[in-house]
Amino acid sequence: MRCGRSPDSVTIVAVSKQQPRSAIDAALRGGISNFGESYLQEALPKIAALGAAPITWHFVGRMQANKTRQVAETFAWVHTVDRLKIAERLSEQRSPFAPPLNVLIQVNQGSEPQKNGARPEELTDLAHAIAALPRLKLRGLMTLPPQDGAPRQWFAQLAALRSQLENDGIALDSLSMGMSGDFEDAIAAGATHVRIGTAIFGSRD
Repeated sequence: MRCGRSPDSVTIVAVSKQQPRSAIDAALRGGISNFGESYLQEALPKIAALGAAPITWHFVGRMQANKTRQVAETFAWVHTVDRLKIAERLSEQRSPFAPPLNVLIQVNQGSEPQKNGARPEELTDLAHAIAALPRLKLRGLMTLPPQDGAPRQWFAQLAALRSQLENDGIALDSLSMGMSGDFEDAIAAGATHVRIGTAIFGSRD
């Protein structure tokens, strides 16, 4: 890989929202096994139809309190936990017979009002609280960086925030950052998960 990373160190999450079953089947044949969905009502029928397929499902959309039960029951990963209330509901609603739900804290790095996400200064207290919840496994951080033309700066900052939390005693192994237009910068900055839609499936109608 051009950035000096092993391909095995990065998980491609194919963002399959608004994509038909045939497109997901084609991606599966191409070797992709991690898929991300943003809209719960669209995702549930797909997941049911593909129940026998070797897929790890990631919820990458805006997390709403009234949707937590179905997310907790259905997905393996949630990338968009942004407040303790959401994490508590996911923990309460995850089956004790299922593996722990892998969660990432979404960080609003630019304090943009139109985006969800915890502010960087809130992360330490929030991460400690989430890490203590049963039936969840806090894995790391996620970002949708500001569209200011400088993604490398924001990716480096997110990596630094993870390091700060690790220094504070919270074991984290994941950074979800980078999409079709900037995934190479994200990987160079330490991304473990890149959320790719257009570069895999083409432009949506």
